[in-house]
Amino acid sequence: MGLLHDYFTAGSDEQAAAAIDLAGGPGGALPPSPELQAAFRAGDRAAVRRLTQPRVRVSEHGLTVLSVKGIDPVEHLAALEQILTGDGPEVVSARPRHGRAVAVRDGGERLILTLTDELHQALTRRAPQRVAAAAAEWAGTDAFAGHGDTEALTHVLHELSRLAHHASDRNHRLYCWLCL
Repeated sequence: MGLLHDYFTAGSDEQAAAAIDLAGGPGGALPPSPELQAAFRAGDRAAVRRLTQPRVRVSEHGLTVLSVKGIDPVEHLAALEQILTGDGPEVVSARPRHGRAVAVRDGGERLILTLTDELHQALTRRAPQRVAAAAAEWAGTDAFAGHGDTEALTHVLHELSRLAHHASDRNHRLYCWLCL
């Protein structure tokens, strides 16, 4: 199945840690989509692709979440943070909220990690018209072995920015739930 990631907002580390025991993680179950079912039946590949892209949403648990696969909060987001802030890898990895576990279950098979405040701020400052350029640079980093999908990463970066804005509007921070 692979590693699942739910990026979400919470008002404190304690509130974020409580999300580790939610059924299906912070994102819960994805609601059924009649539009997606119709696109599958019609064989409309473009619609299926559009409708299955990750989107910021409010989960069944009432949390604002972005569910994605393949975007690691430590490795991939550290590379993104370096691009957005201009800080080097040593600076980013030394930040106190860089991938710090606030909850661990099942011997590390489920985790809640913090994202840095610097990344959060950089995501809220990124002008939407400059996202594609940052995503193209991000796709070329070692985190993606230089072969990231720029189009997909542009979409993810737009959605991460939306999540960061939502968090800022509510005086929340950003977190990631991981499940193996």
